[in-house]
Amino acid sequence: MKVSIIIPFFNAEKTLEKAVKSILNQSVSCDLELILVNNNSTDQSRELAEELANQSKQIQLLDEHQQGVVFAFNKGLSVAKGEYIARMDADDEALPSRLSSQIKLLDKNSSIDAVTGKVIYEGTEINSDGFEHFVNWANQLQNHDDIWRNRFVELPVINPSLMARRTVFEQYGSYRDGDFPEDYDLILRWLSNGVVFGKVEDDVLVWKDSKGRLTRTDERYEVDAFYKLKTKYLADWLKWNSDFYPKVWIWGAGKRSRQRAEFLLSHGIEIEGYIDIKKDKLGSECLFYKDLQKENFKGFILSYVSNRGMGEEVRKFLLSRGFSEEEDFLLMS
Repeated sequence: MKVSIIIPFFNAEKTLEKAVKSILNQSVSCDLELILVNNNSTDQSRELAEELANQSKQIQLLDEHQQGVVFAFNKGLSVAKGEYIARMDADDEALPSRLSSQIKLLDKNSSIDAVTGKVIYEGTEINSDGFEHFVNWANQLQNHDDIWRNRFVELPVINPSLMARRTVFEQYGSYRDGDFPEDYDLILRWLSNGVVFGKVEDDVLVWKDSKGRLTRTDERYEVDAFYKLKTKYLADWLKWNSDFYPKVWIWGAGKRSRQRAEFLLSHGIEIEGYIDIKKDKLGSECLFYKDLQKENFKGFILSYVSNRGMGEEVRKFLLSRGFSEEEDFLLMS
């Protein structure tokens, strides 16, 4: 079997058929299996899934009674036969060339372990400006280096667009359940273990946003949960890669930046001081950003400035002053 596509679902009667047909209608000639995992649905989606399974030998229907997308996906993974494993949500639609383009990239590049692609955002029912901005940002990341450099800014891989070699799941684990976003944990864990990501140039998925989506309703996807999780992985990285460990400087002296940087303290990281663009915030612990020069500054900088577009401005400024990303600084927002 070349590829297994796993779709967990819960009360997805309005969207499941489109999602399933978008996989069955792929422009791919290899053997594939579509594994649908019902996760305690109370609407008609399980009956619909059973009907669809009866119509196609490529579909396998399973039930997972422990509630949660992690348990449902891992149930599917436990029976998957594919060389490659693809992830998708029950309310999304795969574009016709998704599987063929991702399989082609993995087949031709043995050094690539996992692959993603651009997605088309479709917001419904709600004010979706923040999610649309996230999709546009993630779409601009072109390759592994982009994904790696931006891993602590935000989740750099849109989860339902992911395909990976089975061996990656076997070596570094699948999604884990906890008080954190399971998709971000998986990507950070894989990256920290040296997993190499590729990205196809094409759009691979229509990513549909709604007010009932877990990323909007579950506390595990709140902003602080993301910061707590990435702080853990950041602290581990700093321990082995920063010449100044455990000390850091924080770019951003505002209340929000300080609050998020404080997650570092529980991991043994010490904050030496702050850097800011406003002189009225200066003091014994705060430097004015224009005074920064590589040759006279001793420390590692973490930028927690979260205003839209400002992270990239911080990056450009530090690079222009002779600082090197990864060696001297990282973006955290």
